[in-house]
Amino acid sequence: MNFDGLDPSILLPALFAGLLVLSTHVPLGREVLSRGIIFIDLAVAQIAVFGVVLATTMGLEEHGFMVQLAAATSAIVGGLLLNWSEKLWPQMQEALIGTTFVLAATGSLLVLHGNPHGAEHMTQLLSGQILWVGYRDLIPVAILYIGILLLWFMPKRRSRAWFYLLFALTVTMSVQLVGVYLVFTSLIVPALAARAVPGRRGLILGYAVGVVGYVVGLVLSALFDLPAGPMIVWMLALAAVARSRIARVSG
Repeated sequence: MNFDGLDPSILLPALFAGLLVLSTHVPLGREVLSRGIIFIDLAVAQIAVFGVVLATTMGLEEHGFMVQLAAATSAIVGGLLLNWSEKLWPQMQEALIGTTFVLAATGSLLVLHGNPHGAEHMTQLLSGQILWVGYRDLIPVAILYIGILLLWFMPKRRSRAWFYLLFALTVTMSVQLVGVYLVFTSLIVPALAARAVPGRRGLILGYAVGVVGYVVGLVLSALFDLPAGPMIVWMLALAAVARSRIARVSG
């Protein structure tokens, strides 16, 4: 074990990043489950990645404003197209979401073909670089997420188009903060763990599962010098399984 890896200056910003992601992803994830469109987050996240890949290939600064704008625009357009397809072909929506994901993923690979750092860049976008996050990076994310949460919990504001728009904005920022894998897991796994618990109790339970997964995942990744993103994904899944077992025993 590498106890020197338990460096608060690295782990605490990463944890705060995870808590910010959970703040929006848990309620949105519950909505995704209720709508039965499980893979929409992967599709929208991959569309945002496609926007980032296009922008950086054109020579824009990787973490600059124009790249953020390209990612947000791509995700919003993708979200609105999915909203439109759900109106026209609701019975095929899940299949259309899967097709959209594949097109965005393979589009990124085509754009990165011939780029000597393409594979590394794609790995970073998928697995994330949560341990490289600094407090300054979290300020714009926190401002955006506060606005999204205020809009999300406004009464009578959960129309289909409203959901897709807020979802696209949230996922765009989250992908660049923690990567595609953690975006999907943070949305779906806590929501699954609390799926049978209604209302505010279910929301709190989802947050609890998410926090345990991020804390344990970050600590274990530091102790064993393993990639933080994949380790958090596994710990989120194990936290959800543990919660289900406890509920079954107590029930």
